[in-house]
Amino acid sequence: MSISVFDLFSIGIGPSSSHTIGPMRAANRFVAELEAAGRLQDVHRVKAELFGSLGATGRGHGSDVAVLLGLEGSEAETIDIDSVDSRVAKIREDRSLQLADQRPIVFDESTDLILYLDKALDFHSNGMTLHAFDAEGQTLLEATYYSVGGGFVVTEAEAQDDQAVLGESVSLPYAFSTADELLQLCQQHGLSIS
Repeated sequence: MSISVFDLFSIGIGPSSSHTIGPMRAANRFVAELEAAGRLQDVHRVKAELFGSLGATGRGHGSDVAVLLGLEGSEAETIDIDSVDSRVAKIREDRSLQLADQRPIVFDESTDLILYLDKALDFHSNGMTLHAFDAEGQTLLEATYYSVGGGFVVTEAEAQDDQAVLGESVSLPYAFSTADELLQLCQQHGLSIS
């Protein structure tokens, strides 16, 4: 697996990319799926369930905040950090949020954001399931995501596919697997590591 240094050092709200960037991306991906399916305007309620490490340390590590902001359509790389506290306070005070920054819905954190302290999903300790319901309580979409580290997120289906978890194959001009191989390539081609 080859990934860029830009993937390793993710931009976003802290303190942990697994607990903030990943959940924000998952929530954002969820609302994007609703929008792509033409169902965003049908959503009456959303429920987020955080499992394993996300559930046990979610409030302390900011996972709850990341999910709220992700549901509103915020992206880790572009969010105005100075607006986070006031936006979250407004969501909590009004008990509503702007789904994908388009659709106002009622959101009561005490019933719509569940952090399981001692319940985990099988694939990874950073799991979350999101549900969208219509006005009659019928499920419009349900999806499970895993924040697998570094802000990377995979769905339940992708978790079953090793290539999806590892990322796409990248053809590198100077492929290497070890530091020794990297140093040999640098010497062979008259290049520095950078």
